[in-house]
Amino acid sequence: MPEHRPPRTNPPASTSDAVAQYAARLPGLHAATDQIVGMITTLLDDAGINYLSVTGRAKSVASFAAKAARTVDGTPVFDDPLQQITDQIGIRVVTYLMDDVRAAAELFADQVVVLADRDMGLETASQGRFGYNSRHLLITLDPELPVPPSHAALRGHAAQVQIRTVLQHAWAEFEHDIRYKGSIPAEHASDLDRRFTLAAGLLELADREFSTIRDRLQEALPPPADDGDDDPRISPAELAAFLSGRYTDAGWSRTDHYAWIDGLLLELGITSLAELGALLQEVDDDAITARMGYKYPPGAVRRLDDTLLSRFGQDYIGLHGNAHRVDLLTTRLARLVAEDGGGPQPATRVGS
Repeated sequence: MPEHRPPRTNPPASTSDAVAQYAARLPGLHAATDQIVGMITTLLDDAGINYLSVTGRAKSVASFAAKAARTVDGTPVFDDPLQQITDQIGIRVVTYLMDDVRAAAELFADQVVVLADRDMGLETASQGRFGYNSRHLLITLDPELPVPPSHAALRGHAAQVQIRTVLQHAWAEFEHDIRYKGSIPAEHASDLDRRFTLAAGLLELADREFSTIRDRLQEALPPPADDGDDDPRISPAELAAFLSGRYTDAGWSRTDHYAWIDGLLLELGITSLAELGALLQEVDDDAITARMGYKYPPGAVRRLDDTLLSRFGQDYIGLHGNAHRVDLLTTRLARLVAEDGGGPQPATRVGS
C-alpha cells in the first residue's frame, strides 16, 4: 500500500538517526499496538460484526530500517521516515464475508478518525485484473476528544488497518510467502503470475458465493422447532435463526456472541423463543434504530442487545454478564431514552 505521507514537521534526519530514534520509541509502539487491538476488538464486538480475528504488530527495527532506506532513482523515498512511514503500527482484521469488510470499515469511520481509505480490490478491478484484495485504512483517535486511561498509549499514534476476508487473507499470505522466500526463476515467473491471478479470480468468486449462501439462508431459515426438552437455554443455532427472521437487514454475528447473549436472556428469566418473541412484540424496532443512528450495519446480536437495553434499562446494565461493559451500555442507554423531538443522537466516538 503506498504510504499516506503527512507533511514533514521536522528537518530531515539521516536514516541511521531515524532508525535509532525508532528503536527508542519501539516499547511505546508495542504498548500502543496492544491497546489498539483491544480497542478494535471491542468496537467490533459491541457492533455485533462477525469476524475471525484481530491481530497487530509494531514494525520491527530491521523492517523500519529497510523501508527508511528505500530509494527511487537514487532519491530517498522518505525524507522524514519517522513521520512518513505510517505502518509503524499495523492491525489486521480478518472477516468471513465481504459484507463484513464493508461493515467494519464503516464502523471505524464512525468511531475513529480515518486519515486514508483505499480499497485495493476495487483498484485492481478497475484495471481489469484479479489480484491482491484488501481494504486499507489509516486511523487515529480524534485529537479533540479526551483519551481514557485504557487508550493513553494511543495518543499521537496512527495505525494502518487491513480488513480482508479469510479467503483474501489466504491468497495474500501465500503470495507474499512465495515471493518473499526467494527469487522466482525467470522461466517460471509468467506462469506463476498467471496462476496467482487465476487463484485470485476463483477466490473472489468463492467470496461472492459465500455471501449468496448467507443471504439465501437468512431468507429461507425455517422457524426453530420446540423439541420439548428441559434445557432452559435457547440454543445458539435456534437464536441465530430467530434473529435472522427478526432482523432481516442485519448480518450474522460471531458464533460465540449468540451463546453470550443467551446467558443474558437467562439472567432476565427468558428461557424460550416464545417468551422472547412475546417480549419483542412490545418493542418498536424502527424507533430504536432511529435513536441509535447507526452509521454501519450492526449485527443481529447487537440489534437484540439494543432492544433488551431499551426494554430493561438499568436492570439490563446491572446483569452479571454485562459487568465488563457498563460504561458502553450507559452511553447507549442515554441515546435510547433521549427526549422526544431531539432526533437521532450522534454516535459517541472512541475517546469521548
